Amino acid sequence: MLSGSCLCGSVAYEVDATPGAIVHCHCATCRKTHGSAFSTVTNVPRDRFRWTKGEELLRGFESSPGKTRYFCSQCGSHIVASREGKDTVLLRMGCLDTPIAERPEVHIWRSNAAVWYDPKAELPEWPEGTQPPAPQLADHRAVRDGRP
Repeated sequence: MLSGSCLCGSVAYEVDATPGAIVHCHCATCRKTHGSAFSTVTNVPRDRFRWTKGEELLRGFESSPGKTRYFCSQCGSHIVASREGKDTVLLRMGCLDTPIAERPEVHIWRSNAAVWYDPKAELPEWPEGTQPPAPQLADHRAVRDGRP
């Protein structure tokens, strides 16, 4: 059983199925919708998906012919998308509350990718929030910016 919800918790769903292939979509519509470099999605069978809370708070936006993106009218979280005539629903993985073992399989629409994002770039990782730059990171920035 999968469950998910929006940021404010007003809208929630359950899915009695395992996720399909998980993909990072870099299309311009996903980037604009989520204000991010990409959107991570998976599909699940429509007949195994159900709203458990707040369905009346959902608003939809037809982002391309036949494809509607649904979001919480309270907090703006984009939760799912669906295409007319398809027997699946696209879950926005950022709204998934259930831990899963499956991992993303592919980046799609790389031809539309943000020029400032490189999925192959190795970047420092911080366990939480922001913290002062590590000395080696500060040194790297100084060299990059032409400072001693």
